[in-house]
Amino acid sequence: MIARHWKGIAKPGCAEDYVRHLKANVFPELAGIPGFVRATILSRSVPTGTEFQIVTHWTSLDAIKGFAGANVETAVVAPVVQELMVGYDATVVHYEVEDVFEPRAADRPR
Repeated sequence: MIARHWKGIAKPGCAEDYVRHLKANVFPELAGIPGFVRATILSRSVPTGTEFQIVTHWTSLDAIKGFAGANVETAVVAPVVQELMVGYDATVVHYEVEDVFEPRAADRPR
């Protein structure tokens, strides 16, 4: 599995609009692409606005091409998102997912 990481900083007051765009437009599009597994939205406050790190998981780099095109390192940032951002990464970083730990209910403290 491949994890695709991208960062951007939303302008003050624009964080909710960005999350709404992801949920209404981007994630439904991704769900229709063979090889897409899941997406995570991470955020934190920074002096210039709200920083987001979006992590998507894919079965392979070939699957990512269905979303990003032939150059999988190039970020896909719609014009509407560009307007919401103070700044954003023009490229993405891919990681091979080595393992995932999800504790079973029996492993959790009571």
